[in-house]
Parts: sequence; structure tokens; C-alpha cells
Amino acid sequence: MRRAVVTMLSLRAARAFLRPAVRAPLRRSVQVWSATESPQQQKPKKKKQQQKKQQKVQKGAATQASDSICSASEDFSQWYSDVIRQADMVDSSPVKGCMVIKPWGMAVWDGLKDSLDKKIKKSGAQNAYFPLLIPRSFLSKEAEHVDGFAKECAVVTHHRLKGDENGLIPDPDAELDEPLIIRPTSETIIWHMFQKWISSHRDLPLKINQWANVVRWEMRTRPFLRSSEFLWQEGHTAHATSAEAIATAEEMLDVYADVVENVLAVPVVKGKKSAIERFAGADETYTIEALMPNGWALQSGTSHFLGQNFARAFDVYYQNKEAKRDLVWATSWGVSTRLLGALVMTHSDDAGLVLPPRIAPVQVALVPIVKGAEKDPEGTQTVMSLVDKVVDECEALGLRVKVDDRENMRPGAKYFEWERKGAPLRLEVGPRDAASNVMVVASRLGGEKQTIAVDEVPSYLKQRLDEMQAKLFADASQRLSDRTIDIDTYEDMKTRIANEDLGFFRVYWKADDANEKAIKEDCAATIRCYPLDAQGDLEGKTCFYSGEPATHVALFARAF
Repeated sequence: MRRAVVTMLSLRAARAFLRPAVRAPLRRSVQVWSATESPQQQKPKKKKQQQKKQQKVQKGAATQASDSICSASEDFSQWYSDVIRQADMVDSSPVKGCMVIKPWGMAVWDGLKDSLDKKIKKSGAQNAYFPLLIPRSFLSKEAEHVDGFAKECAVVTHHRLKGDENGLIPDPDAELDEPLIIRPTSETIIWHMFQKWISSHRDLPLKINQWANVVRWEMRTRPFLRSSEFLWQEGHTAHATSAEAIATAEEMLDVYADVVENVLAVPVVKGKKSAIERFAGADETYTIEALMPNGWALQSGTSHFLGQNFARAFDVYYQNKEAKRDLVWATSWGVSTRLLGALVMTHSDDAGLVLPPRIAPVQVALVPIVKGAEKDPEGTQTVMSLVDKVVDECEALGLRVKVDDRENMRPGAKYFEWERKGAPLRLEVGPRDAASNVMVVASRLGGEKQTIAVDEVPSYLKQRLDEMQAKLFADASQRLSDRTIDIDTYEDMKTRIANEDLGFFRVYWKADDANEKAIKEDCAATIRCYPLDAQGDLEGKTCFYSGEPATHVALFARAF
């Protein structure tokens, strides 16, 4: 009994010692954990934390599951960063402005790459690879081209390092005879090679495609949307006639639009760029422009008619059928990992990434709910046998299914992970489900669940995936339509932009470089394109800015 009393007294003494005392000297000694705040400052902070916690609870189960994702309506930029981080798509790099694309992000890029590569090859282009390093003199051969990229170029000046008291430095004895530019784009080095490969009309058309990385030194970067190094595809072609080259540029624009709309479920507007928005060195730039949920535009792919500019700069002539010597006509075209940014922003929500089924690396995440072979051998065997059967049948239908049988993670944690990674559908099956010969299907869109007979699961999944793909595209298309706004006066557009009422502003426009620059400086809006399907309605129309007769229908917008 005494020992018990002593123990109780010891506990009381300990509690008294740990409890903040009333006397001032003891209070000061306890507060070593918050030297910069007074007790009066600490109480409001604690109250504020409790209020935040209560707000999170009120947002509902879906938001609680991803409480580290900012709401898109509160801060779109932060929301975007949170979504790609929570989806485990990218990580920060020790090199400022560059990103590490993690396996899940790379799997999405690979899916896009595979879809696009098939269509590129079908157009007659062949894949090749060209050096990362380009002689500086090559960029100087095409004046507009060098002006367009000079400020973004990274330059290699030495081929060796050496150590000194300050660490590693470029070896003064290893300076290159000519500095090398790290590839910002490959027109110059490819046209140097075209000069060697083309001599006759029999060598034309020549169509080359390259999957590569490029470096354009950016000051303000954002993963996928704008980074100093990014992955892309660039096509380059040479032709005997301008008509053939223009047809190729337009064909590739259609290829891009088809893949972006039908695979990524991102609707786009096809158009031509204004003169000051063209690619450096191009006679004409074709573009596909997407509109993000925050009303900002995103250039999603371009195709350029280069005329004879690069052929002239690199002396690329061919002997025509009349045995005369002519310059070839050229195109170039490309899309990049920027499309992954468009994908993320177009479809995702406050619970995380949403992937259209055609691009999702995992279309169906199958989670067996079992205790394991040691604790419940019979139940586990029954469930896994059913899982194997359904997986085989789903794969026979071309569905991409991942069985998540990790033993070190609870089912709820797996559900959360697949939700934030954007897997379109989730399958759940436990011993009771197996005994009833059913599985539970959960959708990433809305989160609703359906109990489906096992024999019907594969066909049901295929149907649901098709419906989800169609719905995502329809929703995005409706948003594009709703936020394409006809504008009559410049003041109207300027007011809308000032009030963050953003979208595509469709206007009648008299092409004028000075006026276009003035608008950009005044309200940060740029001409995204002249829509290809809207240029027939110009008769009697006047420019919304200058009042002069209109030459184009233009889409203005704020842009990433």
C-alpha cells in the first residue's frame, strides 16, 4: 500500500512539474520552446489552428483525404503544384528550373509518346537522333532564328575541368575552338545534315522526327508548363514545292489536335499565329490552343511552314525533274511535356489528379482485401483466384489493370493513393464479395460505387472507361464553349481581364504589330491564334481596337 501511495505521489509530482506553473520564474523556464512569442500571441495561434482543422472537417471526406492539396478556386497555381506533387509525377531538381520526372509522370508521357509516334510514322516520317551540342556558328546562319533563341541558350565553352584551391574550375587550356550551344531546338543541325543528304528530287520529300530533350534557359519555371529542360518531339521535313510543305504542316497540326483531343480529352482550337507570335524563322506558324479551367490559354503544339529560309541559310538545293537547281521547302513541328500540364489542369480536382482512361498508365486499380496466406489461407486463396480470373479477362479486352497486393498498406491507404494518382476505376474484392461472386467498382469521377457480378466485371469496366473518356472531353469542351466570349470593344476585354473574368476573347482584328504589342503591355493579353474555321466572316467588320477594316478573327487571352 505504501509503495502504491508513493507511486501515486510521484505521478502527481511529475504532473505538477510538467504543468506550467503560476509563478513567473517557472513560467519563463518552461517557455523555451517558443522564445519569440508571448503567451498572449500563442493562444490566438492555437485558436487559428483549431479553426483551420474544423474547416478541413467541414469540407467533406474527399477533401480530407487530400488535405494537402490547395483548392483550385483559392489558388490555382498552388493547386496545380499540389496535384502533380501528390500524384508523384515530378520532384524538384538540384538544378534550378529543371524537374525530375518520376515513374508515374514518365508513364503518362510514354503513353502520349506511343500514341503520337504511331501517327507520326504513319505520316511517312522516320525517327532519328541528332547531337545535343550545336556549334554556335550554326545558329548565326538564320538571322531570325538566332534572335528568337539567343537569350535562352546555354553555352559550353570548355571540354575539361581541373582542380585548384577553390575546387573545380574550367581548365584554361581546354577552351573549345568554338562554343557549343546545348540544343534549344534542332533546325540548324538537322539542316546541316539535310544539305549532305539531299541532292535530287528523288531524295524528296525527306521527313525526319526526333524524340529528345532541349534546354531553353527560363527565368520563371513551373513543372511541365515551363522548365529550363524539357522533353519533346520535333519533326523536320524537306519538300520540292511550297504546296507540299504547307500540306505537311497542316497535316501535322491535325495529327496533334487528334491526339490531344482523343487521347488526352483536351479540346483545342486550331489556328495560325500572328506575325509577331510566329516561330523564329517561320513564314507561317500553325497552333493548337487549349483553355484551362482558370481561363488562361495554353499553347499546346505548333507546326511551322519555314518556306525556304533554312534551305537558303544551309545551301540545301536539289536538282528538279527539269535538271534545274532549286532550294527545297521546309516544315518543322513539335509538342512537349507541356501537354502533361494541360492534361493535369484540364481534368483534375481538389482530390488530386484525374486521368482520362486512354492515357492512364493504370486504368483499373484492383485492391484485394485479404488477411494473407498465414492468417486466412482459404479466404485469401479464394479472393486471389477470382482476381487472377478477372485480370486475365480484362487484359484480353485490352484494359490496363494493376493488382495492388502490397501487404504493408491498408486498403484505405491504397484507395487514397490511387485516387490522387488519377486511376479512372478501382476494383475492390474481399472474402465476402468472393463468396457472393461480386466485386465493387469505384469511379474516380464522383466516387460512386457499384457492386457488379464477377462475370460482368470486364465488360462493365470497358463500358465505364469509354463513358468516362467521353464525359471528360464533353465537360472540357463545354467549358471551352462557355468561356469563348465575343468582344466588341477593347474596353470590354480590358475590364474582363482586370476582373479576372478570363477566357478566349473572340474579336474582329486589323493585323498591326504595334497595336498588338500595345495591348500586351496594357493588359497582358496576347493573340493566341487566328482560328482556321472562323476567317470567312470579315466582310464589313471593323477592328475592335483600331476601328479599321478587320483582316482577321482573332482569339485574345492571358496565357501561360
